[in-house]
Amino acid sequence: MKPHIYIPAPIDSNRGSIIVSCPERLGIVATVTQFLYEHGANILNSDQFSSDPHEGFFFLRIEFCMENFAKRIDHLRQQFMPIAIRFQMTWRMTHLMERKKLAIFVSKEDHVLRELLWRWNIKELKADIVMVVSNHPDMEPIVTPLGIPYYHVPVTKETREKMADIHLELLEKHRADTLILARYMQIIPGKIIERFPNQIINIHHSFLPAFIGGKPYHQAFARGVKLIGATAHYVTENLDEGPIIEQDVSRVNHRYQVEDLKRVGRDLERIVLARAVQWHINDQIIVHDNKTIVFR
Repeated sequence: MKPHIYIPAPIDSNRGSIIVSCPERLGIVATVTQFLYEHGANILNSDQFSSDPHEGFFFLRIEFCMENFAKRIDHLRQQFMPIAIRFQMTWRMTHLMERKKLAIFVSKEDHVLRELLWRWNIKELKADIVMVVSNHPDMEPIVTPLGIPYYHVPVTKETREKMADIHLELLEKHRADTLILARYMQIIPGKIIERFPNQIINIHHSFLPAFIGGKPYHQAFARGVKLIGATAHYVTENLDEGPIIEQDVSRVNHRYQVEDLKRVGRDLERIVLARAVQWHINDQIIVHDNKTIVFR
């Protein structure tokens, strides 16, 4: 076999990743890296994690650069299948320059939405925001000047399931692959969660699992906490119990009233959700059971 001579490829158009989770056994890293080598890939970054010995699971993420990767990705996926079967892998191979299509759902609080729009506008958020949906009309003046479609879809407890069909039609129309709940104060129906597994990211304004459900700042005030937090997590049908992606906290004291807690919490919510969204669109997250492994 002739040795490979690597010719550097333009990273912006030929960068990919492969993410693997499987039962732990010898030879996983060697086999995956050998596969990439044989197909002319240059490994740019590699990270791995072994879970608790009793569970025996292994997680791997490799970023690489390969000539004509975008055109070859389907063939490479087919070629990798025997390896995946051999090691019982759950895996995905992605082209990192393919921009995810985000749909943002929001209610009346604008701070998290503004943060995401700002990061998108300065090109820090490398994704396409294909639409913003709200159960109120309030955010339209913020969104439409940016050229992003805005849809006002009123939702009540009684109409939630019917409105879910409208939401699904809009998501299909705009080919959204990720939903961001930017303080969207409505329960997401199961039919949407089923359609977008581990693709709906919510920001909850507490340090979960504390203060699940509504009015967590009021709950925190009543409990007299000394820390408040925010949690970004994937949405499941169990309210506020999906896999946690990112969390942060800030100290408070007995002088803080509910409005003070909200003020501090808004900053936490903005940064925590922005981090989670960035890691998701960069394909840096593996969901395993009800936990996440975040390679950062």
